[in-house]
Amino acid sequence: MAVRRKRSISMPPGLDAEIEAAAMQEGVTYSSWLAEVARKEFTIRAGLDAVAQFEQEHGAFSSDELAEAEQWAAEAIERAQEARQPRTA
Repeated sequence: MAVRRKRSISMPPGLDAEIEAAAMQEGVTYSSWLAEVARKEFTIRAGLDAVAQFEQEHGAFSSDELAEAEQWAAEAIERAQEARQPRTA
């Protein structure tokens, strides 16, 4: 069993309700949902730091490179959403 630290947190009631609903929808505990969201946030931050480091070493991305990246990201999101859709016979 994984080691866990217990915390007590405070948040606005509306946000609390949204988190609870999202966790229920995904079939996970409130704590698990919060931990996964925190992991995603740290992954995003690490990616942004990596991009900043790359640009510092190699110069800023061009407009064409940014447009290509935006297109790739949009297609990746679309593929991920399609993969989540339940398949019907």
